[in-house]
This record gives sequence, C-alpha cells and structure tokens, in this order.
Amino acid sequence: MQPNASISEFILLGLTQDPKKQKMVFVIFFVFYVGTLVGNLLIIVTIRSSQTLGSPMYFFLFYLSIADTCFSTTTAPRLIVDSLSAKKIISYNECLTQIFALHLFGSMEIFVLVLMAIDRYVAICKPLHYPTIMRRQVCIILIVLAWIGSFIHSMAQIILALRLPFCGSNLIDHYCCDIQPLLKLACIDIYVMNLLVVFNSGAICTSTFVILMISYIVILDSLRNHSAEGRKKALSTCTSHIIVVVLFFGPCIFMYTRPPTTFPMDKMVAVFYTIGTPFLNPLIYTLRNAEVKNAMRKLCHVRITSESKR
Repeated sequence: MQPNASISEFILLGLTQDPKKQKMVFVIFFVFYVGTLVGNLLIIVTIRSSQTLGSPMYFFLFYLSIADTCFSTTTAPRLIVDSLSAKKIISYNECLTQIFALHLFGSMEIFVLVLMAIDRYVAICKPLHYPTIMRRQVCIILIVLAWIGSFIHSMAQIILALRLPFCGSNLIDHYCCDIQPLLKLACIDIYVMNLLVVFNSGAICTSTFVILMISYIVILDSLRNHSAEGRKKALSTCTSHIIVVVLFFGPCIFMYTRPPTTFPMDKMVAVFYTIGTPFLNPLIYTLRNAEVKNAMRKLCHVRITSESKR
C-alpha cells in the first residue's frame, strides 16, 4: 500500500474531546475488551477441549468466537490507547490496514452466522439427512469459503479506499478508520463511490439479514411437528442465534445502507457492533446453552483437579 500523494496520516477525533470523559472511555472499554477476550477465548478453549461439543453447531461457534475476538481487536485496543493520548494519529497505511481487518473479520462473522443458520435449518427440518449433509469435511469447506469471501470483500474496500484523493482536512470524526469516514474527506464527487459501498457492504448486510430472518421463521414454523422437549431445546438455540443476528445486523445496516451523512449517534452505533456485540455474544451463547455451560464446568473441574494433584 502506497500512501496517497497528498496525505500521509490522519487524526482521529475519537469518541470525545473531554479529558474527563476520555478517562471514562478508557475504563469502560478496557473492561469491555478484557471481557470480550476472556469470554470468547473461554468458548474457544472449551469447544477445542470438550468431547461433547463436536457437532457442526459448535464447530461454527468456535469460528464465530475467533471472528469476534479478532473483530473487536481491530478497534478496541486503539480506542483504549487513544483515550489517553492528546493527539490520536494514525498513518495512511495503518488506516488502510484497519479497514481491511475490520471488514475481513466483520464479514467473516456474517458468513459464520449464515452457516450456523444453515446448520440449524438442516438439523431441525432435515434431521434424517443431517449427518450426511453437515459432515465435518463439508463444514471445513464452508469455513474455507467463508474466509475466501471475507478476503474478497475486504480487498474490495481497500481498492475503493486507494482510489480516494485527499486534498483538504485529515481529521476523521471517528474512533477508527472505515470507508465511510474516509469518503467524507475525499476531494471528489463521492456519489458513485458511496453507491459502490452501499452495493458492497450494505447489500451484503441487508440481504443476509433478510435471508437469515426468513430461514429462522421457516425453522420456527417447522418446530410444530416436534416433541415438546425437542421444541424447547431447538427454540432455545434458535433464540440465541436470532438475538445475535439482530444485534449485529441492525447497526451494520444503519451504517452502510445510507448516503454519507453524519448522525449524532453514528459513533455509538459503531461502538455497539464493533465492541459491544463481540462482548455480548459469549454471554448469549453460554447463558442460554446448557451443553456449553456443562462443558465449561467440566473443563474447570479438570483443571482444578489437575492443579490440586500437583
């Protein structure tokens, strides 16, 4: 990546310019980020270590936790460090790198949520064919395709960013680099560029959200033919998935399917889906999932027992 000839760095304005509020930002988001790391890493270690969590649903949950951890890491550490800095400078190359990582892991999360919906659909609507359709080799291929799709989407964002000329202010009114804040600094007519962003990121978010909600409606409708115990278990799992889908896709659709205008709540909406959602996902999937909670208890018991024997 070669820096734009007219600019070599940007200045992030962050969430606030008030020194007292910046200290609050540091404390709050440090806690959120540590909680995100602990929660997602606990799920990763539990699924990897447990013999009872070998189904495709937990295979995909494993990669969702990886995506959540990396997605939060693209923005949270810089936000935390910058909250203690007087001047929040980010180089042109660092800005493009952050855009690439943000969209790589964000789109990976989208694809994994789609795969989890497919898994639930097959498990509930096609139970007899489930072991054949969702065998391990198929799941691995689907995850590889998800990574490839995420990489292509991220490269498209970088190609758009590299075509933006900057000849004025280098102040980004945000806490991180993304394609939308950069569009506001470009010294060209950004109408076509914005359409490309809406077509790329916005269309992916909106169409995926609609498809996911339709699939879960079909799944929930098919539960009428199941036993009361089967309905209860499937409903609990699907409810967790639906909550995560709504929490993630709502802010994404708001940010990427509109003209490049600024609203007062933009930063808070961005914080919610880049930092808040990765923090909440482990809580949602563990608190509503008895199998994960039991596996975590067994893992903790094994660790405590092994330590006591030493």
